[in-house]
Amino acid sequence: MGLPNDFYPPVSFQFSVSVNGQSGADSSFQSVSGIESTITTEDIVEGGENRFVHKLPNGIKQNNIELKRGISPAKSELMKWCKAVMEQGLSQRIKPRSLVVHLLDEKQNPIRSWSFENAFPVSWKVESFDATKNEVAIETITLSYTYSKRNL
Repeated sequence: MGLPNDFYPPVSFQFSVSVNGQSGADSSFQSVSGIESTITTEDIVEGGENRFVHKLPNGIKQNNIELKRGISPAKSELMKWCKAVMEQGLSQRIKPRSLVVHLLDEKQNPIRSWSFENAFPVSWKVESFDATKNEVAIETITLSYTYSKRNL
């Protein structure tokens, strides 16, 4: 009798990203990092009580999501959006998008999923070029978002 499929620890190298529901080549990434939520707290000192400090929940802080991949073609819709946000100097309203990260099984079926709402780029970086290395040119897109949820 084998273990149920949900029991095994899933691998982290099979994943997909969709931006505004679009997937495919424009949403292929080398890595995704920063999936994290933290409850911030406020310290309250009680007069006459020296054994501890009360910690009260204050709010939920969302980490930025970082997407890395080889430099994409200029016609990429994601890159057009990042370029518009980063180069317009906030002269126009930023149009946020939704982002979904799927962790996949060996048959490319989603086994876990996280969605991030109202995402927009806050950083767009190209890794350094080095003539002594034989590596793919990498770009990193950092996105801020309002809230996240785990779907599966």
